[in-house]
Amino acid sequence: MFSRTLRTLGARAAASTSRIATAANLTRTQGLSTTTRLGATAAEAVTNHNKPTGSTDLEKNTMPIYLDAQATTPLDPRVLDAMMPYMTESYGNPHSRTHKYGWETEQAVDKAREQIASLIGAHPKEIIFTSGATEANNTAIKGVARFYKGKKNHIITAQTEHKCVLDSCRVLQEEGFEVTYLPVSKGGRISLDDLKEAMRPTTALVSIMTVNNEIGVVQDIAEIGRMCRERRIFFHTDAAQAAGKIPLDVNAMNIDLMSISGHKLYGPKGVGALYVRRRPRVRLEPIITGGGQERGLRSGTVPSPLVVGLGAAAELAAREFEYDYAHVTKLAQRLIGGIQSRVTHVVRNGDPAHMYPGCVNLSFSFVEGESLLMALKNVALSSGSACTSASLEPSYVLRALGAEDDMAHSSIRFGLGRFTTESEVDYVVDNVEAHVNRLREMSPLWEMFQEGIDLKTIQWSQH
Repeated sequence: MFSRTLRTLGARAAASTSRIATAANLTRTQGLSTTTRLGATAAEAVTNHNKPTGSTDLEKNTMPIYLDAQATTPLDPRVLDAMMPYMTESYGNPHSRTHKYGWETEQAVDKAREQIASLIGAHPKEIIFTSGATEANNTAIKGVARFYKGKKNHIITAQTEHKCVLDSCRVLQEEGFEVTYLPVSKGGRISLDDLKEAMRPTTALVSIMTVNNEIGVVQDIAEIGRMCRERRIFFHTDAAQAAGKIPLDVNAMNIDLMSISGHKLYGPKGVGALYVRRRPRVRLEPIITGGGQERGLRSGTVPSPLVVGLGAAAELAAREFEYDYAHVTKLAQRLIGGIQSRVTHVVRNGDPAHMYPGCVNLSFSFVEGESLLMALKNVALSSGSACTSASLEPSYVLRALGAEDDMAHSSIRFGLGRFTTESEVDYVVDNVEAHVNRLREMSPLWEMFQEGIDLKTIQWSQH
């Protein structure tokens, strides 16, 4: 009786979710078309968007266009469908081996392990579930370093890594480890010669991210992996922005450890995975201890609904990879071409020859990035990593590329994804053009530049 009631509630919840999603999509579509009609010209669109928030019922009920896919991605409805049974009926603890509830969820967790392993060419037993990529990075870097500290005490990483990687390395430095932070070129890639020179007999780990979260640059992971394998150095890569978006094969690329995030893959938040190679075996010292789950590397009850969602997201990404990549590439070309054909003095940050197309980082000369973000209130964007977006300091990633402070401050990151549409991109291009022109007209630096004054020759006095 109780199970039947739960099934009924689950069915009602699913139906309700479907109705809500349909209504939300309808509202969003209507809101976009209505907003577009209100702004018959770019100038009119600017005026409309600068009204105080909540000035009309339309503005209250219309969500901004979402172009922040590097911060997070929306949950794919098909992923939610896969998760729902494990939040209502099949709620057993996957570590309970004495009854059917536990058996069912254990099977679901094992299936998710297989789905994730298939995405990256791994064995299911090499997948360790975590709370996200931050925990996976911490576990990989600190775990390897501490386990092998008796023989090796050196780590190599890059200056443009995610904050959780850089902070993990700084913690290890305080514990007595030596860390080499490799510089990057103006295009954002490390030099393989620099990496070779930095390697020592005492190097335990090299940690280089696959796709940068701010500029979308793709590193030469296969060659880095080959160099590490030749020297018997473990290779870890943060693939939070890469898994499911570019082809990855841990064996072909000689990757020993890989971090994956659920919510960057159209899966749920609060779950991730760490790939840990079994042959040749990589040993870790766990940072979370307790019941010994996940091969003793990550204790704690595995959250089966979230894990099922991550598995479903991985399977969808593998199945629809070619379509998603072509779709995002087409949108990126439309966005970049549209902006650069209508707005002057725009620079794309990163090496265009080695770039994931869904991450577009542009610097607009003579425009403060924060001002442009505030002006584009009908578009959800960011000026860099969501993990450091509260800081007004220029992006450390762009500074590492050699960008001047003014260009680093003027950068905007456009994150394109599976559900982004061409009409949304066109809407963004129209509004970027209008707002950049308006902000430049208010800038004395833009006026001086127009008059032919070289701003770098000016010596500014302090008062």
